Amino acid sequence: MTPASTGASTTVGAASAVSAPDPAAPSESRMSPGGPGYRRMSLALFLAGVATFALLYSTQALLPLISGDFGVSASDASWTVAAATGGLAVFVLPMSALSERFGRRTVMTVSLAVAVTVGLLVPFAPSLPALVALRAVQGAALAGLPASATAYLAEEVTPRALVTAIGLFVAGNSVGGMSGRIVTGWVAQEWGWRVAVGVVGALAVACAVAFRLLLPEPRHFRPGSLRPRVLARTVRDHLANPLLRRLYAIGALFMTVFGGVYTVIGYRLTGAPFSLPQGIVGSVFLVYLVGTVSASTAGRLVGRLGRRGALYLAGGTTAAGLLLSLAPSLPLVLLGLVLITAGFFAGHAVASSAVGKTAAHGRAQASALYQSAYYIGSSAGSTVGAVAFHAQGWAGTVAVGLLAVLGVVAITLLGSRAARRERYAVTA
Repeated sequence: MTPASTGASTTVGAASAVSAPDPAAPSESRMSPGGPGYRRMSLALFLAGVATFALLYSTQALLPLISGDFGVSASDASWTVAAATGGLAVFVLPMSALSERFGRRTVMTVSLAVAVTVGLLVPFAPSLPALVALRAVQGAALAGLPASATAYLAEEVTPRALVTAIGLFVAGNSVGGMSGRIVTGWVAQEWGWRVAVGVVGALAVACAVAFRLLLPEPRHFRPGSLRPRVLARTVRDHLANPLLRRLYAIGALFMTVFGGVYTVIGYRLTGAPFSLPQGIVGSVFLVYLVGTVSASTAGRLVGRLGRRGALYLAGGTTAAGLLLSLAPSLPLVLLGLVLITAGFFAGHAVASSAVGKTAAHGRAQASALYQSAYYIGSSAGSTVGAVAFHAQGWAGTVAVGLLAVLGVVAITLLGSRAARRERYAVTA
């Protein structure tokens, strides 16, 4: 999957009008492991990732309780997840444009501040429509984090350390998703889902404050333009790049699997034959620790297998986990979740870091398009996975996931063929 040419005539004009790392800045002036500011930056973005995923998926482990409280089906309750991820998907591109003008650090700070404020209002939602509306606003506010964080890293971190740095940010996502679900599971078992999401909101406030205090000032950011024509031209350039299109589709498909599995798993584990209590179901999300490891080691995986090899391995691991989860044995179901989580986070880290490396200009927009596709996949997975579960049980959700993994493999194969054609054209 080598970068395809996007055409110099279409990129030069856009590059002059949008933010990009200063080509004159030596790589030594950027942060690298062991260097000044790198640890603070890593911890700050790790905490931002924790807050983002904890808030974004705060209702996912609580869906059975929300269904019971409002008297709605699994597919109706799943909208509390789909609305948040859908709001993020819609607003991530506009937010990335604001980050080009006002700076990555500023946009991330404001986004977190708004999201945590809404998070403190969520427990007081009087009805399911009100809860869904608040979640949509929360998702839209969080949109400033993913694309801005990736662009910040692409500008401030040395190229060799980029995959590792993004892997740490993704690892923060996994920790946030895990801790949010575990906390909500146990708190909800004693005091209900409203208190549980309130506790997650308070946790996110602490993360947001620490993020703002720790994140170093950017050194290589240059303000760009907010002109719609410039933004549209940048987006068109990215969508014209075959490699970027493949990476966007891969991110969406991986997240379709993940969103579907983790939206429905609570219903499966609280129902027969397992009939687990809510607190135990929340603790199942400890498997996110596997995602933390697989995301943070994605750089070494790419170094050994190459980008396409890493994606094949991630897809195969995810598929194996889906098949194992069909077993009527709780240990095998948990092992299946471990493999699904490891494969997903590795694939996501590889694909998202490749976007940052591939985009020659407008990195925030390139990352925003990836994040938009990624969270569209999450919304689709949450909704379709719940509908499939309602119609065919867990086997229906697994079938949706396997189709998505097949799509990842097919797209990666297309990338392999494109790379071979490019090599042949060069040597011919």
